[in-house]
Amino acid sequence: MATDATDIKDAVHAVDAAALMRLLPARPRLLALGEPTHGEDALLDVRNELFRQLVEQEGYRTIAIESDCMRGLVVNDYVTSGTGTLDEVMEHGFSHGWGTSAANRALVRWMRAYNARADHDGRPPSERLRFAGFDGPLEITHAASPRQALTALHGFLAARLDADLLPCTAKRLDHLLGDDDRWTEPAAMTDPARSVGQSAEAGQLRLLADDLVALLDAQTPHLTATSSRNDWDRARLYERTATGLLRYHHWMADTSPARMTRLCALRDLMMSQTLLAVAERGPAFVHAHNSHLQREKSTMQMWGGPVQWWSAGALVSARLGEEYAFVATALGTIRHQGVGAPPPDTLEGLLYALPENRCVVDTARLATVLGSTPPALRVSPWFGYAPLDPARLAGSDGIVFVKDIPRTPTP
Repeated sequence: MATDATDIKDAVHAVDAAALMRLLPARPRLLALGEPTHGEDALLDVRNELFRQLVEQEGYRTIAIESDCMRGLVVNDYVTSGTGTLDEVMEHGFSHGWGTSAANRALVRWMRAYNARADHDGRPPSERLRFAGFDGPLEITHAASPRQALTALHGFLAARLDADLLPCTAKRLDHLLGDDDRWTEPAAMTDPARSVGQSAEAGQLRLLADDLVALLDAQTPHLTATSSRNDWDRARLYERTATGLLRYHHWMADTSPARMTRLCALRDLMMSQTLLAVAERGPAFVHAHNSHLQREKSTMQMWGGPVQWWSAGALVSARLGEEYAFVATALGTIRHQGVGAPPPDTLEGLLYALPENRCVVDTARLATVLGSTPPALRVSPWFGYAPLDPARLAGSDGIVFVKDIPRTPTP
């Protein structure tokens, strides 16, 4: 007999932080909430409310989102110390166009108010909320120049160590980097011949970056003793980003059939490294596309054919075990994108028949009810929405289901 909505009512709960925590054996260091599409403030509003509850009820102090890790420093400076203005932060602190989102603006405004609220001096540093971007400085059309990260790493070391220890001067780096437009050439994404990533200069920069990272590691006792925790964390971010970007650019110039698979894998590797660093500061709430946070391999149809790679969530889960938790999000309709009510024989169709507009679903209980025959896989008429694969329920700790997504107003 087919499963219907009444069969799964015991697996369904209200959307709140307490419901998420009841799905897990203990509070994870990284609690990841995925989304199956980008650019919908209705989903970001759910994220914002869950983060507020996790802060107030569970002691979470950091949120990490799918945005440029270097730009994220601008947001973090604002929410922790009030540096800059909200308008400046929204313009310069986000990648992928996320700075125009009203929900992202509301998140940043609330975090700043929370940190400033306790007394005239604000909350103590250990209690302040922190913001992190955990994506690399990468867009679907291009990758950033390694200049910012590489020169910041060199500057951190030069300010604290004898010049003789450094493998090169800042002037030498600037000469090898050349014009940033060479690195950000949009045509290089689809034409490897347009990439600077395997030039002689790029090869020398990779060697110098490796030497700078080795120096950072070898001088750790001195550097941590002469730096604040924030400055040290930033130095580690600079080294991860510089080496990651140089590696990414190298493979942009590759002409083998595995080129796009490597690039997708390298992006998620950079994501995973930043998430592990974020976890060192304490429990954090993570938000990104389901495909970056799931425990299984991710797949995507690209212009050169299908690609498959291990997601950031899979990489982090392999390191943290139960201290990493992943809750997927599934949707009913996105009518303004042509996504109507899901067929009743799909997972989303089963959830759409529930009376709740939003709910948290216990995937372990749901899998028990469904038995050995999972629902059909939904096919979206719009490429921008990725339905959940019911065969992968075991890879998530829960599901947040949102029945209908209204059109996000144009700012």
